[in-house]
Amino acid sequence: MDYKRILTIQDISCVGQCSLTVALPILSACGIETAILPSAVLSTHTAGFSGYTFRDLTEDMPAIMNHWKKEGILFDAFYTGYLGSTQQIDYIKEIFGSLGKPGAVKIVDPAMADNGNLYPAFDRDFVAAMRPLCAEADIILPNITEACFLADVPYIEKPDEESVEALFRALSSICSGKIVLTGVGYREGKTGVAVYDNGIIRHYEHDWIEPGCHGTGDVYASAFTGAYVRNPDLFNAAKTAADFTVKCIEATVDDKNHWYGVKFEKALPYLDKALNG
Repeated sequence: MDYKRILTIQDISCVGQCSLTVALPILSACGIETAILPSAVLSTHTAGFSGYTFRDLTEDMPAIMNHWKKEGILFDAFYTGYLGSTQQIDYIKEIFGSLGKPGAVKIVDPAMADNGNLYPAFDRDFVAAMRPLCAEADIILPNITEACFLADVPYIEKPDEESVEALFRALSSICSGKIVLTGVGYREGKTGVAVYDNGIIRHYEHDWIEPGCHGTGDVYASAFTGAYVRNPDLFNAAKTAADFTVKCIEATVDDKNHWYGVKFEKALPYLDKALNG
């Protein structure tokens, strides 16, 4: 395997096992040199904690980007997560165009919504700004809620094969690349991922483990990205990431004090084995 370098752009929640605090170790565990561009720094994530601190790093991004240009630093792949503003989206489009090696893979997790609602920091203007970024991506990783906002269709509370196919058709008019849709379960007690690749839809199903855990979307996106950069097999990367995320939840679900994230570190040996045999 070639030694590759990826740039991941998202926030740092210093405590909470999400965003860059999971992306960096998971991608590194996949054997990929991982550079980071923080979009913001928070003392904790925003789900369940109160009084957290927040520092927006939008103004730092151009200087960092220009320094990398000066040094001739280029990347084999890009992976974006939670972004703090429409201005950051504009900067990322410039980064995509100027800091990628030939054929660099662009993976966008449009992290902005869940359970039928946008996150409190975002509005419809942010959704509109996210669409052009998704259009530039080779792969997007939305959950059902994010996909519905991007496609400008009503939220699908209980997806079935017909509604997911229609959603993919709507999304494909925005994003010409590949799509991995998370949170897709067609049966009671099940969830999974649906994968859209050149008009072909495949579904991978696994058990839904109650209760849900914070940060699993970031864990999934990071493991998917690492697996795909290692071996660009879309469905296999989607399946590997889903199985790894389940292992992370299984390592956490019985510890009621660990409500703020998943113990992904305990599942890293599983990911290593899945990638290396």
